[in-house]
Amino acid sequence: MAELSVAQRAVLAQMVERLPDRTLKTLSLAVAQMPGDKARALSQMLAEEGVDRKRRAVAFAPMMPLFAPRRDGVEGLVFPSSVLPRLWKAASATAPELLTTLDDIRLREDDPKVVAVADRYCIAASGVIRDQADVIWPATPGQEAERDAGLTDLARCFDLAVLARRALKSLPHWILRPTPDQLAELRLLIRDAGEITPDGGPRMLEILFAHLADASLVLRLVVHSSRSASKEGVLSGSEMAVFVNRLLAEVEARVARIGAFKPAAGVDPGPQIKADIAWCAETLAELDMTLQLDPNGEWGTTARDARTRINRGLSNTLKSTDKALDAVLPLKRVKTAGRMTREAADLERAVPPGAVQTAIVLLTLVGAMRTAAQTFGIESQRSQLVQSAIDRITTFVDLTIEAVNAGEAEDEDRALAHVETLAKLLLLIDATEPARTVRRRAAAAGSLARTA
Repeated sequence: MAELSVAQRAVLAQMVERLPDRTLKTLSLAVAQMPGDKARALSQMLAEEGVDRKRRAVAFAPMMPLFAPRRDGVEGLVFPSSVLPRLWKAASATAPELLTTLDDIRLREDDPKVVAVADRYCIAASGVIRDQADVIWPATPGQEAERDAGLTDLARCFDLAVLARRALKSLPHWILRPTPDQLAELRLLIRDAGEITPDGGPRMLEILFAHLADASLVLRLVVHSSRSASKEGVLSGSEMAVFVNRLLAEVEARVARIGAFKPAAGVDPGPQIKADIAWCAETLAELDMTLQLDPNGEWGTTARDARTRINRGLSNTLKSTDKALDAVLPLKRVKTAGRMTREAADLERAVPPGAVQTAIVLLTLVGAMRTAAQTFGIESQRSQLVQSAIDRITTFVDLTIEAVNAGEAEDEDRALAHVETLAKLLLLIDATEPARTVRRRAAAAGSLARTA
């Protein structure tokens, strides 16, 4: 079979360049198993692309997160992902003989030789951004001004790459409990960045921010970067205020999403709503701990309003949960002696699947509130609801097991299946031990029913 033509290689090279890393790896494994000259040629192209990306990841390590949006949705400085491969190709072409240094398995990424080569490529990148703008970032008609501003930002970020690479080693210390020497190191970094490029201080924090999985931790960097930055009145008028504004904007977006969710049968709150509740709680707690918010200031008011709105929404969820349990715990009055009556499980009434699903949704949210309840001032209400739910479910199970053991259940299998469903509800609110007890009792009752 003939080799790939020049035109085919050019087209495939463009396609391979755009493949996400995971897709590239999967495709490489698949093509490697295919026969034929063209398949081997394609496999070699994919392998070379994989090696090139590893080199790029090492050389451009400080800048790599800037080419993808943050996973948590918080606004940040982001450059088009399509710019990255073109920039790397141009920068690496300035010294191709050094590329193999980045492959040497005997050297770590923090080895001085690797760092020197990586820094050289970052410095080269800042130059080619300015010299080959149309190649690195082709202009789209009507968006020339936006493109030019982006190029300026990109070049200034790469101007700081050498400093940023060193700074990343200290980042874990700065977001925990930095020593006086480590604080001095951070402030010196901000000052040095400001001497390299205009707005270098905030831009350096922008780069470090992109490396933080927890966006709220940027507040610690902001506060540590200046002796007076923890006060809202000082910080709100500085260039660093953008990071607080971004966090509060994301809090507002998530609060709106939480408030818009309406629990209903068949609607799964999914990980998004649960994550929103936890994220807002953690971020607002970090704001309280890190900044001295003015209760009457813009930030203090926004944070307080967010708490109030979430508190209202979660309180309504807790109230709805108590009512939803009525539908999955049907009871009836039965006579005992004379006019005396007692409550018993109404096993003749089938529990609608929709009622079960609604209870699952609501109890899932109650479980998700566990770590956030204190922040939003609903811990007492939540604790009471959880205890009430445990008591009500275990009492209903007791009544059901009594009826099954006494042979009073018309459909024992259905009754015991419902007990299993109730055990799963208990697990949603972290009532693990009561759930185990319920399952043990149901298993014993089922064995007894089968041998009777």
